[in-house]
Amino acid sequence: MSSKRLLRTAITVVILAVVAYFFGRGLVQNWNAVRDIDVVVNAWSVGAVLLFALAVVCSGVLWGAMVASLGKVHVGLLESIRVHCASWLLKYVPGQVGSVANKVVWSTERGISKTLVIISFVYENVFLLLGSIVPSVVILLFADAFSGAGDDLWGRLLPALIAVVPLLLVMDRRLFRWGVNLVGRRALKRDVPPEYFLSRTGALRYQLAFLLPRVINGVGFVMVVVSFLDVPATAYVPLAAAYVLAGAVGILAVFVPSGLGVREGIIVVLASRYMPVEQAIVLSLLARLYSTVADAVVAGIYALLRARRHQEGRPS
Repeated sequence: MSSKRLLRTAITVVILAVVAYFFGRGLVQNWNAVRDIDVVVNAWSVGAVLLFALAVVCSGVLWGAMVASLGKVHVGLLESIRVHCASWLLKYVPGQVGSVANKVVWSTERGISKTLVIISFVYENVFLLLGSIVPSVVILLFADAFSGAGDDLWGRLLPALIAVVPLLLVMDRRLFRWGVNLVGRRALKRDVPPEYFLSRTGALRYQLAFLLPRVINGVGFVMVVVSFLDVPATAYVPLAAAYVLAGAVGILAVFVPSGLGVREGIIVVLASRYMPVEQAIVLSLLARLYSTVADAVVAGIYALLRARRHQEGRPS
């Protein structure tokens, strides 16, 4: 085995060990929090786990398609899912560094521009955040207006809306390229090619496409609700929006592994408008537990695709 391949293997082992530590710790904490709750695993909860995992796969397909389109390269469907699943699991390491580093390492092995992959990573996260925040805030405000709750929901949602402003700058090709070139000229000593950036029409098209994994996540959360609670069907859509918005806030908390604690707090605040606070707390903990189990499913998908790639005689 060459020293280069040995180093790559060692780095992979270390990364997987770190991920396993944070993943295991999160699973234990979640289980300890919900083990005394009288909750029965049923078809709804199993469906929720599968949908949470499907949302990750869907995001991977969209990311791979974007890289292929911008870089004019072929990125196979299974390849994009495999790489994205690995990056998704690295969310258990605080920050987004592990996630983007995994995709950069992959781009080096494939001979694809690292700058392009970093730009695609930014696009991916911007589309997911905008697709989480904007529709969710609109849904929650409409639901609040029809319910006549009377409290100031605007004040609670305002920080999320403020976070949208810098994200919208990425949607403008000229502004985004200008910002990237400020860094690129120092690091690369040259401007980043304009073809690495989406046009406004292209950005809008991908933004709409990236709504799909958010919808899948929202439906999965509603399944968690239905699995142990009896709430009016009119609450399903705002509860789904609450979960999607909470996930976005968790992503913005970049120094917290997988948004631990942050997402649960937002869920409790918003879901308690449709159920007692005690039930909202249980719901937030169960959603975390089921999403963690879904990450185990994602890990299984990654392992299968990696094994398949190894059998085909290609580097993992």
